[in-house]
Amino acid sequence: MDSILDSNIQPKAKPKWLRVKLPTGKKYTELRGLVDKYKLHTICTSGSCPNMGECWGEGTATFMILGNICTRSCGFCGVKTGRPETVDWDEPEKVARSIKLMKIKHAVITSVDRDDLKDGGSIIWAETVDAVRRISPGTTMETLIPDFQGIETNIDRIIAVAPEIVSHNMETVRRLTREVRIQAKYERSLEVLKYLKDQGINRTKSGIMLGLGETEEEVIQTMHDLRAVNLDVLTIGQYLQPSKKHLPVKEFITPEQFKKYEEIGLELGFRHVESGALVRSSYRAQKHLL
Repeated sequence: MDSILDSNIQPKAKPKWLRVKLPTGKKYTELRGLVDKYKLHTICTSGSCPNMGECWGEGTATFMILGNICTRSCGFCGVKTGRPETVDWDEPEKVARSIKLMKIKHAVITSVDRDDLKDGGSIIWAETVDAVRRISPGTTMETLIPDFQGIETNIDRIIAVAPEIVSHNMETVRRLTREVRIQAKYERSLEVLKYLKDQGINRTKSGIMLGLGETEEEVIQTMHDLRAVNLDVLTIGQYLQPSKKHLPVKEFITPEQFKKYEEIGLELGFRHVESGALVRSSYRAQKHLL
């Protein structure tokens, strides 16, 4: 079997169902103006998310903390890899003020991996959640966390501040994990999600991306594995290659196949399943509170 990293694989043309409508609407225009005026940082804009208009229109936005340089070099991710900058201890206040200024109803907070830090960045994580609660008390939160190398002391800091939703992405199936995520481990991610649930987090969430060479059987097995750790919310989307240096797309999954996975997921007992070509981790995030 060819490696997922095979450089001879030719780029595939995007199918029609991946065409994106330009974002519109009063709420989107207002938020876009604030982001530009105050130079606020959201993953929505920096990542050119295809769902930005829909999410912003419903008062949801995603913020990234702990800088924009990751200590890991995952083959699917467009975030820069290298030596991260010094931690900005004022960042929690800055993020919280941005959320209040934008009048965000539901904030998704994520970060790069900070394996260079003894605490994995978990202290800044906890302080950010606390700052948002203090400065923008009407805002609910989802924290999309790294695995913190499975160190329970660091995960406990997230548990202690009790975000409404705690998410950690599996990203891919077991067989492809080593090539797709490199420094991450499939079992460790499952253990993190189980630990969160066992320690009292009410709603846990994860996401996988398709089109990297996984089989239907492997996707369904991953769904079973996630239900076995009592996961509540699952997102399934299409992998899109950020650049020629990243892993190639091996397959564009059809809308019919995404629908099939959604139906299987709901039958397995997930509270919510978002499954579609343009689905991303924070897609319809505010609805996952219900």
